Amino acid sequence: MRRLNERVAIVTGGARGIGAAVARLFAAEGAAVVVADVLDAEGEKLAAELGGPARYAHLDVSTEDGWQTIVAETDRDLGPVSVLVNNAGILEWGTVEEQSLESFRRVIDVNVQGAWLGMRTAAPSLRRAGGGVIVNISSIAGLTGYAGIGAYVTSKWALRGLTKAAALELAPDGIRVCSVHPGAVRTAMTADFDDSFTAAQPLPRFGEPEEVARMVLFIATEATFSTGVEFVLDGGVTAGPPTALTPAD
Repeated sequence: MRRLNERVAIVTGGARGIGAAVARLFAAEGAAVVVADVLDAEGEKLAAELGGPARYAHLDVSTEDGWQTIVAETDRDLGPVSVLVNNAGILEWGTVEEQSLESFRRVIDVNVQGAWLGMRTAAPSLRRAGGGVIVNISSIAGLTGYAGIGAYVTSKWALRGLTKAAALELAPDGIRVCSVHPGAVRTAMTADFDDSFTAAQPLPRFGEPEEVARMVLFIATEATFSTGVEFVLDGGVTAGPPTALTPAD
């Protein structure tokens, strides 16, 4: 039996990368998947590939109206939402001194406000489904700091905290909320990095979107006693420094 039969899922940033891998895996496991993104051509193509009840919906996650429309249409056409994957995110470079206020706010609007709006808007639908799961795709940048991407780091730490607050608030309704923290994964965001970027990791390679998707599926279907917690896929980066300590002479 497929693990997501008769369940309805919305996956933001679903047109490519991690979101597309999640959408494919969820559809293969029987879910009716709504691929939500601003990349219309890629999203429409993926929804057609998935077939069945899968569909594409244009969504700017930073807009309240957009969220209200997609949740209402999903409820009406497919049934109440039982899995929400807040995957949409952007990265903009800039040090604390150099980054513009407009750029900083844009990252927060998509990465934090977008997930907050998604949870707030979808929560009533998840209750109607009898409970469900929200998975927020954060990053290892939500576990440690990185120079040059302060806005992104801020957004991913904020999403981690927001996950915990939402988990506490929604637990009485049978809604679990967890965050996923990928390290270097082969997506459009890391397209300009070569293998030297991961050479010092304990597992010296890039992760694949499908590996993250399998973790998201595990959270949605198997991790039934987990809420408000972080699931990390980082090749060992956050385990500690790679240099071995040696005793002094």
